[in-house]
Amino acid sequence: MAVSIKNIALLGATGSIGLSTLDVIARHPDKYRAAVLSANSKVDELLKLCSDFKPDIAVIAEPEGYPALRDGLKKLGLATQAMSGPQALCDVAAAPEFDTVLAAIVGAAGMPSTLAAAKAGKRLLLANKESVVVAGEILMRAARENGTKILPIDSEHNAIYQCLPSDGNQQAVRRLLLTASGGPFRGRTRESLASITPEQACAHPNWVMGRKISVDSATLMNKGLEVIEAHHLFNIGADKIEVVVHPQSIIHSLVDYVDGSVLAQLGNPDMRTAIAYGLSWPERVDSGVAPLDLIALSRFDFEKADTSVFPCLALAFHALKLGGTAPTVLNAANEIAVDAFLNEKLRFLDIANVIEATLSAFSAEPVRDLDVLMAVDNQARIKAQEFVNKMVMQ
Repeated sequence: MAVSIKNIALLGATGSIGLSTLDVIARHPDKYRAAVLSANSKVDELLKLCSDFKPDIAVIAEPEGYPALRDGLKKLGLATQAMSGPQALCDVAAAPEFDTVLAAIVGAAGMPSTLAAAKAGKRLLLANKESVVVAGEILMRAARENGTKILPIDSEHNAIYQCLPSDGNQQAVRRLLLTASGGPFRGRTRESLASITPEQACAHPNWVMGRKISVDSATLMNKGLEVIEAHHLFNIGADKIEVVVHPQSIIHSLVDYVDGSVLAQLGNPDMRTAIAYGLSWPERVDSGVAPLDLIALSRFDFEKADTSVFPCLALAFHALKLGGTAPTVLNAANEIAVDAFLNEKLRFLDIANVIEATLSAFSAEPVRDLDVLMAVDNQARIKAQEFVNKMVMQ
């Protein structure tokens, strides 16, 4: 009996998650096809991927890149259709001919297309954590109402997903334990971080990631966003989610049960494991990741996360407990602050200061719809930029 090939809409193809996804897809041409590829602004890189994978549609999010994409596809002799703009991303995410959407667009920009996929009842491989952080209530409601299967691609949430009961009954779950590598500055004092450069912050000891998420890992905001994400994905209260630093990044997360059992998912630090799990669930396929050599692992270490040195983690827990629109404000302020730091307009330690000041400037309002969230997101970005301007390398 012929096995149908899954047509994948890969949103965010030129990023680290996107490229890892294409590596897995290329290993299984009889199972998966990259039918849609998108990029934000990197036309040349998108064209190279189109030449290799020959998708039906290529989308450039920034409309200014459309002529170059259209002409480049024609020059390559490809039948791939060129599209552009945020609405095009939503259109392909909801299109019935693409059964699986991998949402890997970085930041809040990926939220509308992720929500479109959820409303269309797709198999949604979720690597865009901001969609859950900013609009978790709306996204999960859309998934429930439309029969959408959400498979988390973050290594931590993918690990938890694998360790939770298959029947969805979580009454016996005592805690979710999210592991964190600690980032490049684990063990440092707050004073020693005063002169950190973007290059130092982006040098992660275990994972190969984009610059924004690398900075989030260095501040532990990435783990804070994952706490909020876990709350929504698994319907678990903040008081049942803990973060533990595990510098080896071999145990990707754990689930603690009331009977004393603790289940953990282990593997080498390579995103292709989680991606392959999401693509193939409920089956499993070769991801290209090397087998874990337990004999070569001399030890597993665990430490408490130091929120006095890394206050972004505490700010994320605070935003989750405030609820409503507070996580939206947190995420917007973080994106503005990290961008300013990467452009050397803000000091590393001031990232948390901008986020805290922005959070304090807004009251948490109930989440009613996406338009309200987007308005709050925009207002928070404006306010955060004001704080950045005041702090610019004072």
